[in-house]
Amino acid sequence: MNMDLKDANKNFYYSNNYSCSRFLLITLVLFQLFFCFNYYSFISHKSLAGNTTAETPTHNVSDSDQKDETCPSGRVYVYDLPPMFNKEMLENCSSLDPWSPRYCDAVLNGGFGRRATEIAGVVPASLAPAWYWTDQFMLEVIFHNRVLRHRCRTLEPESATAFYIPFYAGLTVGRYLFTSRSSKERDRDCEMLLMWVQNQPYWKRSNGSDHFMTLGRMVWDFRRWGENGWGSSFVYMPGMKNIHRLVIERSPWDPLDIGVPYPTGFHPRSDADVLEWQRHIRTHKRRSLFCFVGGKRGAFRDDFRGRLLSHCENESDSCRVVDCSGTRCYNGASAILDTFLDSDFCLQPRGDTYTRRSMFDCMVAGSIPVLFWKRSAYDQYEWFLPGEQLGSFSVFIDHQAVKNGTSIRKVLEKYSREEVRKMRERVIAFIPKLLYAKPQEGLESVKDAFDVAIEGVFRRFKEQHGG
Repeated sequence: MNMDLKDANKNFYYSNNYSCSRFLLITLVLFQLFFCFNYYSFISHKSLAGNTTAETPTHNVSDSDQKDETCPSGRVYVYDLPPMFNKEMLENCSSLDPWSPRYCDAVLNGGFGRRATEIAGVVPASLAPAWYWTDQFMLEVIFHNRVLRHRCRTLEPESATAFYIPFYAGLTVGRYLFTSRSSKERDRDCEMLLMWVQNQPYWKRSNGSDHFMTLGRMVWDFRRWGENGWGSSFVYMPGMKNIHRLVIERSPWDPLDIGVPYPTGFHPRSDADVLEWQRHIRTHKRRSLFCFVGGKRGAFRDDFRGRLLSHCENESDSCRVVDCSGTRCYNGASAILDTFLDSDFCLQPRGDTYTRRSMFDCMVAGSIPVLFWKRSAYDQYEWFLPGEQLGSFSVFIDHQAVKNGTSIRKVLEKYSREEVRKMRERVIAFIPKLLYAKPQEGLESVKDAFDVAIEGVFRRFKEQHGG
């Protein structure tokens, strides 16, 4: 009898324990379902309200929530490309330059690079955190991070006015420019990207005429003629014939190329930063008449940069020099900004191609650019610099005149202090449009280079389609 009672208690124990376990298991499953539902709702709401990651935008609002008065020019849809075309390049940054690890610094902080802590003392202390060592070829990364959070970004492609392709073409092609890779290898990723895009339904709607991308290198790096030429043939590929390109140096003969400013090191965080910087450079004491920042190009016959360097050294009482031979000035240096801030005028010859980032560094510092080739600026950046009254913000001295003995110093000394002041005011007025702001959402009311570029794209597409 004791055994029966013992067995009964044992059976009751296991039966009761099994019932409790089952009850606890069901309770746990229901709790998990409830938690997941609420977590998903929270994440969905958060993505609509204010996300901070590059992969998920701040402005994910639907068309029903977007009012025409908020986005009168249209809305932009951003393709979610396979990671090999953008994100993986940043993760594998050491492969972007076979000769140095510089790109692993360059891709930091959303493409702004590492903070320019060395610049303390050259700029006001309150603005020092807005300065970075920004690589001149980071346009694609900077623009991508910003467009993901644009207030007129839409997740509904059927309502989009413009389609952005966030392909890091410059980083892709840049890996092979100074190597012995074959033309087929240099073109492979570009061809794969175009195959992917052309298979998207909204490409087929317009054959790509409402699509655009950024090219973070000079457009000549994407215009290879022949099998053994320089760079990639990306721009000449059939899939590119309708795509608009925002590029740091454009071809003046291609209407699909749109010149945009090179990234500089100043990335303001607010309207107040811009205004404070403008006040600072307006009142900054300038002790030199002109300056030259650059290095000789020994491989070039009759090197014009070398000529300017010698000219400036011979006029040392009125010209300040920063010799950038080698890689000493690659992304910037405190001495460069200090030199531009110290000078009324800055000499801006052509670089390896017609444009230079240095012209934008110069203007951001409130120095007046002296140009020697019209293609260095005058037919490059029509959305950002005035096409008329070019003499209002710059000085042009033909490079042939300099070679024939024209004294740069004598030309610049002819400008009165009042004329210099007026020219500087014009330069200062352009500065906001030459900057890429630090906040992902942009500044409060001041329009920066990104704002000007994206509004220009909307405007062009609207006109193109008869809007």
